[in-house]
Amino acid sequence: MYLITGCAGFIGFHMCKYLIKKKIKVLGIDNLNKYYSKKLKLDRLKILKKNKNFTFHNIDLRNKKKLLSLLSNFKKLNIIHFAAQPGVIYSYKNPNSYFENNILATKNLVSITKKLDISQFIFISSSSVYGDKKKYPIREVSKLNPINFYAKTKIKCEKIIHQNFKNSKHSIKILRPFTVYGPFGRPDMLILKMLTLIRKNKLINIYNYGNYFRDFTYIDDVVEIIFKLSLKKNIKIQTFNVCASKPIQINDILKMFKSILKKSFKIKYKPKRRGEMEITYGSNLKLLKLLKTKNFIKFNVGLKRTILWYKNYPNKSFLELYK
Repeated sequence: MYLITGCAGFIGFHMCKYLIKKKIKVLGIDNLNKYYSKKLKLDRLKILKKNKNFTFHNIDLRNKKKLLSLLSNFKKLNIIHFAAQPGVIYSYKNPNSYFENNILATKNLVSITKKLDISQFIFISSSSVYGDKKKYPIREVSKLNPINFYAKTKIKCEKIIHQNFKNSKHSIKILRPFTVYGPFGRPDMLILKMLTLIRKNKLINIYNYGNYFRDFTYIDDVVEIIFKLSLKKNIKIQTFNVCASKPIQINDILKMFKSILKKSFKIKYKPKRRGEMEITYGSNLKLLKLLKTKNFIKFNVGLKRTILWYKNYPNKSFLELYK
């Protein structure tokens, strides 16, 4: 059985779908916070609950007593810990939420996990822990240089993993995904935010004058990789970048949007915002060496799939950040 924390979130939802499709039993946990539309999270859950192999519990990881009471009933769990407070800019507005939902929540889960009979613990960190670099692609051994509070909390969580599991007999992995995108994505991220603003004929703010580079990785690739890594057992704690290693400039993405949608839209170019990385570009050589081979979905293909999903998705109001 797999325990998925943050099962109503973007990647957690797709991870559950992937496992269920393989007829694997999934125990999903989420506190359904209101960082973005709760209705979108409930919509994802509605899909998961249709399958008898999925069980959901509305639990806040900060509630250690309730969490222990639930997990004590299960043996040989494969734990994939997605649950976290996401977002770079929001971390400046509400830093306490990141401390509570990232650091404290992870401490609780790790503390309880040490008392349980588990098969594996996989922590989903973030590529933001690297910060800006002078040399690319970024390898897992690169020095961590966080430039926002969100990234700092992810590093703190990684340290919690190392401190608590350094002599563990369990298989422990830390994964650092790079700019994940796809259907049912987060409304605050570039692609879905653009689709919403274009549909409503609103101005799109593009920061750093469109000169950011992002290592976009399609959601289907991400969950497949995580599953395959969960089948690989290791004694020492292992860290992996999860990325296509094909960075794309935001200005080029704007051109793709115009080509696919066959329409123009209003753009306002702005300076770089604090806390945002100039480039995300990871090396996936360590990952590919372990998995032997992996063909990543090309960005233009993934973008077309995401746009098609958006066009057909009936609850577009759930994806709106701007009223």
